[in-house]
Formats: sequence, structure tokens, C-alpha cells
Amino acid sequence: MAISSDVIRGYNDTMILYLLLDKPSYGYEISKQIKTLSNEKYVIKETTLYSAFTRMERNGYIESFSNQDNAAGKRRTYYRITEAGRAYYQQKCEEWLLTQEVVEKFIIKGDSINGND
Repeated sequence: MAISSDVIRGYNDTMILYLLLDKPSYGYEISKQIKTLSNEKYVIKETTLYSAFTRMERNGYIESFSNQDNAAGKRRTYYRITEAGRAYYQQKCEEWLLTQEVVEKFIIKGDSINGND
């Protein structure tokens, strides 16, 4: 079962910022890491990824820069997190914990949904 993009939409920024905490990266690599870390349960669409980059850059959470990739011999746009982005990431993590706490109140666990409890 894959995760619906509607369900996870509000946390794309959080995932991207997490991947930028330690080092700058570029779109394809970030996309690949999201797919890998989610055990292929979530594949971020390219349009979603680049819309997030644009929005977060406009809000001052990330900044972009071009870099020559010596191995491939082409220019890539890299993204790095800003201090405002680190603060936003922390805020989104706290929001997630609260969201999880609330939604779990409405989730039936185990076979209870089938009346097998």
C-alpha cells in the first residue's frame, strides 16, 4: 500500500528540510532519498518537489545555488536550508506530534474495525 499524496502533502516540506539539515542537495537526489527512506511507500512527484522548492525559497526556508557537477559535467541547482528553515522544520515536527496525538484518537487498531476484538 502506498501513501496518498493528499495525506502527506502538508509534510513534503518537512521531509525535504530534514534531508537538507546536514548538507545541501539537488532535486533528483532528494526525490531518491524520500523514496528510499519511505521504503518506496511514497514517491514525490517532480512537480510537487519543485513547487515545494519554489515556495520554501520564497519563504526564506531554503536557498538555491548552482554547482558544476564534475562527474556528470553539467550544472545542477542545489538547495540548502537556512536558519529560518531550521526553525520552520522544528515547528513542523512539533505540529506533527500534535497531529499524530489527535488523529490517533480516531484510529481503530488491530481487528476492532471488523468486530474481532
